[in-house]
Amino acid sequence: MPSRKGHEMHTVYILFMNMQRIKSYRIVINKHAYILRLCLFFYLFLPPLHLHAQQKGDTITNKTHEIPGVTIKARRAPQKVSAATPTQIITKDNIEHLGLQNMADAVRHFTGANVKDYGGVGGLKTVSIRNLGAAHTAISYDGIAVSNCQAGQIDIGRFSLDNVALLSLAIGQGDNLLQPARLYASAGVLNIETEVPLFTGKYSFQGRIKGGSYGMVNPSLRWAQRLGKQTTLTVDGNFLRADGIYDFTLENGKYTTKERRYNSDINSWHGEANLFHTFKDSSELSIKTYYFDSERGLPGVVLLYNPNSYERLWDKNFFTQVKYKKQFSPQWVLQAQGKYNYSKNKYQDEGAQYEGGITTEHYRQNEYYLSATIVYSPTKEFSLALAQDGAINTLWNNLQFCPYPTRYTSLTAFSAKYQTGQFTAMASLVGTYLTEHVENGERPEDMSRLSPSASISFRPWKEQLFYIRAMYKSTFRTPTFNDLYYYRLGNRSLRPEKAQEYNIGITWSGSPCSWINNISVTLDGYYNHVKDKIVAFPSTYVWRMANYGKAHISGVDFTFSTFIPIIPQVDLRIAGGYTWQKAIDVTSSSTSNYKDQLPYTPEHSGNGNVIVETPWVNVGYSVVGVGKRYYLSQNIPDYKIDGYTDHTLSVSHAFKFSRYTLTLQAEVINLLNKQYEVIKYYPMPGRNWQVSGTIQF
Repeated sequence: MPSRKGHEMHTVYILFMNMQRIKSYRIVINKHAYILRLCLFFYLFLPPLHLHAQQKGDTITNKTHEIPGVTIKARRAPQKVSAATPTQIITKDNIEHLGLQNMADAVRHFTGANVKDYGGVGGLKTVSIRNLGAAHTAISYDGIAVSNCQAGQIDIGRFSLDNVALLSLAIGQGDNLLQPARLYASAGVLNIETEVPLFTGKYSFQGRIKGGSYGMVNPSLRWAQRLGKQTTLTVDGNFLRADGIYDFTLENGKYTTKERRYNSDINSWHGEANLFHTFKDSSELSIKTYYFDSERGLPGVVLLYNPNSYERLWDKNFFTQVKYKKQFSPQWVLQAQGKYNYSKNKYQDEGAQYEGGITTEHYRQNEYYLSATIVYSPTKEFSLALAQDGAINTLWNNLQFCPYPTRYTSLTAFSAKYQTGQFTAMASLVGTYLTEHVENGERPEDMSRLSPSASISFRPWKEQLFYIRAMYKSTFRTPTFNDLYYYRLGNRSLRPEKAQEYNIGITWSGSPCSWINNISVTLDGYYNHVKDKIVAFPSTYVWRMANYGKAHISGVDFTFSTFIPIIPQVDLRIAGGYTWQKAIDVTSSSTSNYKDQLPYTPEHSGNGNVIVETPWVNVGYSVVGVGKRYYLSQNIPDYKIDGYTDHTLSVSHAFKFSRYTLTLQAEVINLLNKQYEVIKYYPMPGRNWQVSGTIQF
């Protein structure tokens, strides 16, 4: 048996001979030179990995040699810790173990996110980051923003969690350079990533049936098929039905009565198909087609013992989007995207105030969108990116004096990033140009603006995953079609609403003792300044949209998470967050609400969750807490909304068989049966339950 020294000398000789062979075939393999160099790097500099020779013996001794095994332990910083801007993530496992029912429930677990929920399964649900407003928050669905030029805000309740692999919330500017200019231009991004199939056979299937309180039935299915070595097709579909009738308590002074919530029913269909293909040159193409169709009741406000509402809303939304990504070399990467979006809405209401006792409004929107982003990395540490977006949006409705507007938008984002092992710096400049054409009346003036942003993250000590980060970002949101053109309310002289974001924070991740696998902590202080807020303001005879508003928003976000192995095969995961926020109106010192907290803004809010994973059963518990708020601009007792806590308990177990897996799960929502309101006069459901069964093979 050769000595250790002889063994090492012989190994070096073999490596040297292999290098000579590689050089001799340089012309033949020039196309794959980068891949070979990368493999050679790991082969030369990471020999301690435990490798077992499977080939025949070497050409000198005809023997096989085993390199002595060495275990290398390292810990990568979680993304929320290493990111230069506040970033939070919820994985598919978190969604399932915590029994989160819909997108709004999941987003409530992000600190700094304000969710407005009008109650019931079919109630409208929107999200605002750090009180900047829903129109400042971009919703990204598999990398492409979802838009609504009519209202400027997205109802996140229409997105299903069944096929979601990852939810992330980035406040300010994310670290990823390879993104559309529309995402660069937003104050924050809620990113929804759907599952990409990973399977060893030719196909996979998942079927789920979910049922629960208020007549809720929700079946869904997912089919993935391998069409070739480089091509995969997936099809998702689900149906949701609920009557939405639930009991609530109505308090009127000293009187308390039991009432029922009506007109909160929903029937909706959602389906999408995805095609993934990888070309021979390793470039990637993905195509998504999406369809959503729903009819639902809008429950309306509960006033003077009148819980009845006759408002109905029909939504139809279809879009198809294409994404292509190609890496030309280690220095150059291109991503191109395109999307066509069509949405149709019908709103109907009954009442004596309408001529004939009923009103019906129809709306149609079209969007044509193209985007291209190219990233150039001259060195490993430094990268430059240029993103160019173009969009055309149209609106038609049956209202009187509709101008039938067409909006043309150009967005250009230039960004740079410098990153080393301990330091990250990123800056971007977004140029926006917007012009509109109308068929009736005067068109608004063109809008243009340059919006800069910058962020840094510094790791003072190599041996510690401790970071200091800071961020500045300037954004603005353009007036929506409703702001500009809605009958009697619109104002074509509106200016864009402008926002300035400042953030400074510290993050840390580590294992303070042997029995704790990891703890991650983030602490961020922020200040936002908003001016030219677009609000409905009373004029001589009617309300009109106007640039009347200025707000200062300061706050602190704190998050933590930990993973503790209790005993073999039993793990404990704990996570939570807390937000303190002071959002005040500083429009005019002469008004009665000067420096009062903005409507629907709690000063204190937080969330927490615990997951216990065992071989027998998984248990998840989560709580969301919100402090008192005021539903009008004056902070007086008459306008106060009490705070609340919402508890959810979930249990699940996966039964694994030879060819398939069956998962059973049950959840109790609002465990303590707390009566509360997110929006004044829109009571939320009390204690309710859901059960589901999922089969996968």
